[in-house]
Amino acid sequence: MRIKNSHSSKPKPPPAVETSESIAEQVSAFLKSGGEIQKIAKGVSGQAAPSRHIRIGK
Repeated sequence: MRIKNSHSSKPKPPPAVETSESIAEQVSAFLKSGGEIQKIAKGVSGQAAPSRHIRIGK
């Protein structure tokens, strides 16, 4: 039986602050280039409804 090390070989990802900053920069660049952000009402989904229900089991 193989035992995994408690330490992973991958380094920890950077803090979320860096990600938030990069998203803010991308949004700013998008808006400056003429892009538009639409506000979508709560509960609205872009996913198409399934054509029928699938029942598994009885």
